[in-house]
Amino acid sequence: MNTSLFSEIELAPADPILGLTEAYNKDPNPAKVNLGVGVYQDETGKVPLLDVVRECALKWVQMETTKGYLPIDGIPAYTKGIQSLLFGDDSEVISEGRAVTIQALGGTGGLKVGADFIRKFFHQSEVWISDPSWENHRALFESAGFKVNSYPYYDASSHGLNFSHMIKALNSLPNDSVVVLHACCHNPTGVDPTEEQWEVIADLFAHSSRKLIPFIDFAYQGFSQGTEQDAYSVRLFAKKGIPCLIANSFSKSFSLYRERVGGLTILTSSAEESRNVLSQLKRVVRTNYSNPSSHGAQVVAMILGDPALRARWETELAGMRERIRKMRKLFVQGLKEAGVKGDFGFITNQNGMFSFTGLSSDQVDKLRDEYSIYMVRSSRICVAAMNEKNVGYICNAIAATMK
Repeated sequence: MNTSLFSEIELAPADPILGLTEAYNKDPNPAKVNLGVGVYQDETGKVPLLDVVRECALKWVQMETTKGYLPIDGIPAYTKGIQSLLFGDDSEVISEGRAVTIQALGGTGGLKVGADFIRKFFHQSEVWISDPSWENHRALFESAGFKVNSYPYYDASSHGLNFSHMIKALNSLPNDSVVVLHACCHNPTGVDPTEEQWEVIADLFAHSSRKLIPFIDFAYQGFSQGTEQDAYSVRLFAKKGIPCLIANSFSKSFSLYRERVGGLTILTSSAEESRNVLSQLKRVVRTNYSNPSSHGAQVVAMILGDPALRARWETELAGMRERIRKMRKLFVQGLKEAGVKGDFGFITNQNGMFSFTGLSSDQVDKLRDEYSIYMVRSSRICVAAMNEKNVGYICNAIAATMK
């Protein structure tokens, strides 16, 4: 019998997030809690279907007349909606044609297309991600052929941003380095630069003689302060005329995870440059997945293109944002009431769905093994997975584990 073509292929290690969810799903403990998954959950522990999304999804099904292919770069109304959300309706970047946007398969798809695009034209570049960063950043850019390094970001002692070391590191990067930045709601720490710090960061890119390539991951617009405020960093780069790439996602803000709705936007210096960039992006998409999917993007386009529908979406998004803030406060209060020593107030100052608890990997393992509370070993937790029914159990388990 001939040896199989695949006999030498080894079992790949489980994804640190998806593997955790698999273990959680197999756990028979009725009190189990999954704090590792990166999705928003409502008070009942379910991923919600927003009312305005449900209404528009049904409306689109009734309106749809064909299942033909979409354009390679996506639905025009959808990409227009992305640019409006990123830069504002009165942005000169849009009116002057200095923004190129394609529809992508979620934020991850936007990152992947962007990575392949950069690799094609800057094949000697290396990529720099924050320490720490979203686990998939390293794997994604490595799979595109890049060497991936890290720059200082999180200060564990202060539970804040190690800004001076971050700037020092960015100022010393080699020519054409790709720097991955988080626009807001930094994953996994929840620690963001202030507006004043973003000014310093933007000026570093604007005035650097090494032509650094900023790649902004914008997965959580609306989950920090609001859609307008959260776009501060992106609009600052646009205002200063800094060429950059921006990957955005609607998975969280529209709760459309399985629909894979995202985009990639590239800021250029002219309309002519935009045309050239778009032509090359289309080639990357064509050899990757040919063209994007329709349903979720049609729903998003419908909502962003109608002021009344958009206002309803903004209201529902604000409800999700405020629930996360509430759970941060209840979590800190619960830890104190459970007798946990130390000040965890920093958790209320962080933004978005995630936070670092500062627990050791051994404590994380104990929480999983003895209390069926699952989190990644870095101690990152998804605050959005907490609710008023499980937060007390979580706090008491942490208190018992830290004794």
